[in-house]
Amino acid sequence: MEWFQRLTSIYDIIRPVVDIAILAFLLYKAYDLLVKTQAVQLVKGAGFLALFYGIAYLFKLTTLQWLLTILAPGLFIAIAIVFQPELRKIFIRLGQGELFRPDSKPRIGQLEAVITAAEILSQERRGALVVFPRRINIKSIIETGTRINGEISSSLIVAIFEFDGPLHDGAMIIQNGRITAAGCFLPLSEQQDIRKSFGTRHRASLGMSEQSDAVILVVSEETGAISLAVDGKLYYDLSPIEVQRKLKELLDRGVRGGDSEQKTGSVEVALDSALDDGKDVFVER
Repeated sequence: MEWFQRLTSIYDIIRPVVDIAILAFLLYKAYDLLVKTQAVQLVKGAGFLALFYGIAYLFKLTTLQWLLTILAPGLFIAIAIVFQPELRKIFIRLGQGELFRPDSKPRIGQLEAVITAAEILSQERRGALVVFPRRINIKSIIETGTRINGEISSSLIVAIFEFDGPLHDGAMIIQNGRITAAGCFLPLSEQQDIRKSFGTRHRASLGMSEQSDAVILVVSEETGAISLAVDGKLYYDLSPIEVQRKLKELLDRGVRGGDSEQKTGSVEVALDSALDDGKDVFVER
């Protein structure tokens, strides 16, 4: 029994460290999830309510304390209704799992092949939609298309998005360094203030970025503009160099919430440090 007692004493020593480390990890993941779903406003609202209640309790403001106690259940229900889209995204991501799975990103040469294909499609005014999944599983989206499991090459991508081809109108999924599927159906965005000139591809790219942490590359069939959708925002009409740098940054480190300043509707913002080369880019929400 001596070894068991020794093991118990060692565990008693390291237990607080393990306890704090696990708690810190869970808090970090919770914060990362809230930021990616743009639900930080929900936490801020709850924090303000708790602050007012603390002030009322500290200074013995009985009337305010009584009022907050009466209104609290209704306020929480109202918050749940107002932030229903954000809460739904959180539960979707938790249900899909794989938040702790390491990323499997394409290599530089493969990214260059995708960008080259996007340039060709842009010049020929041929639309394209390419999805780069990250941590969240999108198996249900992949199953809506045709399995390819092919090597990434610009010629194959261009061929898939040929006019009148059977896979032309759907989305291509690039995962684990390969073209996993093509002709996939993406969910459309729920945003109400999207520019009316945007077609189904841009709405689908925004919808996919709202319901997952994937990065979506879009080539407009009407204008030839190359854009990126991520975290419910659309970085519209980027140059090939900007697209490559932004894609590499997002696939390497993941998107950082709050890196862009935004207003309602169409606004002008500066991209994060991955595109910080002195010019503004328009973001459509």
